[in-house]
Amino acid sequence: QVQLVESGGGLVQTGGSLRLSCAASGLTFSLYTMGWFRQPPGLARVFVAAISRSGGSTLYADSVKGRFTISRDNSKNTVYLQMNNLRPEDTADYYCAADRDDDRDLQYESSRYQAPNRYDNWGQGTQVTVSS
Repeated sequence: QVQLVESGGGLVQTGGSLRLSCAASGLTFSLYTMGWFRQPPGLARVFVAAISRSGGSTLYADSVKGRFTISRDNSKNTVYLQMNNLRPEDTADYYCAADRDDDRDLQYESSRYQAPNRYDNWGQGTQVTVSS
C-alpha cells in the first residue's frame, strides 16, 4: 500500500525558510512524478511544484518561482520542497502527491501536472504558517 508522509512544516516569520520532506513507501519511487500542492484555510487545493521521475524536469506555480525549489532523492524515496523568503500568503497545509508516469518534460504538458486529479496518491499534509 502506497504511503506518503510529509514532514517539516511549522511556524516561521515572513522572510524565513522551511524545508518540507515527503517520504514514500509501498511504491517504486523512481517510476513516479512527484508533486507538491497546498491548501490555504477555506480554499481549494492548488499546485505548487512538480518534479519528473529522474529529477531532470521541474515545474512551478508562478507564485513560488524563484523562492521554492523542488528536488528528489530516489535512493531515499524522498521528495523535498525548499521554501525560502516565505510570505504570509504561503500559509497553508502542504501535500505531496505521486503520479505513475513516464520520465517526461513537465513543461510540455504543464497544465496536466498542475491538476490535482492527475495524482493518484496523496499524503496527509503538513501545516505551514507564516507570520507577518
